[in-house]
Amino acid sequence: MSLNLFLIFILASAAAAATGVIFRPGAWYDGLRKPGFTPPKWAFPVAWSAIYLLSAMAAARVAPLPGAGLALALWAAQIALNTLWTPVFFGARQIALGMVVIATLLVTVASMTVTFWQLDGLAGLMLLPYLAWLCVAAGLNWRIWRDNPGAAGR
Repeated sequence: MSLNLFLIFILASAAAAATGVIFRPGAWYDGLRKPGFTPPKWAFPVAWSAIYLLSAMAAARVAPLPGAGLALALWAAQIALNTLWTPVFFGARQIALGMVVIATLLVTVASMTVTFWQLDGLAGLMLLPYLAWLCVAAGLNWRIWRDNPGAAGR
């Protein structure tokens, strides 16, 4: 794994993570009805830090490999979608649109995981926590959408 490549991918990940600092959940989110499987608040920064680190490491392993074009395009798409979700959900409070973004992100990360796995098995394994966390996050987004009619935009 190239350190230079890793630093580039971790920098992109840090930019995505910055949206969580700019668009904090706050009182609006605290006031929403959430399902019992909602992780505790402390779990979010821990999980995302691990996910960003593993994703950057996986991308740095795959990037120099022959035939990595699709894998890197999927990585770019997922980091863009990842960056988009927080301002859509927490900033604009558009829960339904957030569901569209996270569902698209989930499909993209699933595709990326398969593509990485085909190029480098360890890189594919490194993305499994991301995929698992997105399943929880998408379920949470969906339940918030379902259980809080009229909560968008307020």
